[in-house]
Amino acid sequence: MKKQTRTLRLNCSLARRAWGDLDRTTLSGLRELSVAFGLSVALGDVQLIDGRWYVTHAGLLRLALRRRCHGITSSLQKDLSNATSSQWVFKATVYKTSHSKGFVGYGDADPSNTSPLVRGAEMRVAETRAVNRALRKAYGIGLCSVEELGSFSGTSKSFAAPPLSNGHPSSNGSSNGRPRLRDQLCFLIRQYNLDPTLVKAYAADFCGTATLKEASRDLVESFISELATTAKKDRDNLICKLNSYAQPTEVKL
Repeated sequence: MKKQTRTLRLNCSLARRAWGDLDRTTLSGLRELSVAFGLSVALGDVQLIDGRWYVTHAGLLRLALRRRCHGITSSLQKDLSNATSSQWVFKATVYKTSHSKGFVGYGDADPSNTSPLVRGAEMRVAETRAVNRALRKAYGIGLCSVEELGSFSGTSKSFAAPPLSNGHPSSNGSSNGRPRLRDQLCFLIRQYNLDPTLVKAYAADFCGTATLKEASRDLVESFISELATTAKKDRDNLICKLNSYAQPTEVKL
């Protein structure tokens, strides 16, 4: 009980820091998620988008681990998929126990219902959506998951992913309804599990500025495009590149 109370208080505190003043209904929803499922704001288990709570893929996997999920399987539905048009459908089954018949969820993805940021990765998006739906069904979560949304744009802010600057237009501004540059970069960091500090250092070097917030919007856009391409083609090489920006640790003899 004490642990639940601490988690609840921490979630409410971090939610206010991440999303500002929240109304009673929104906080009530967060309390329910905290107590019933143990979801954490600090770990990015939930996101607030347009005033509504959404669970994340990471949050669902951590919930399954805590509940000692027996296993998850997924399979491509070839008859419903079309590689030429990047249309994919997956079936996922979650087994809560060794004797469970399984909870089934389907996920689909194609260029029309995914963000431009994941263009070319529709197959992985479809599998993630299928797994998310199966997990939500298995553990009785009525919330939609972030990954099931048609686009990753919106008014959400991630507490787990640090902001790149304090309101500088080069990283926070949006244009013609496109995702903000900060959101695009934060999404790539989460998607490919990159170190935010090293990414910022690499970005500043790429843009030729002392800090990322000093770079122009065009330069930041170019960097995001380069980062997305490199991460998709050769993540290992990207990790090596990022590690070169790590500050050396001073060894005292």
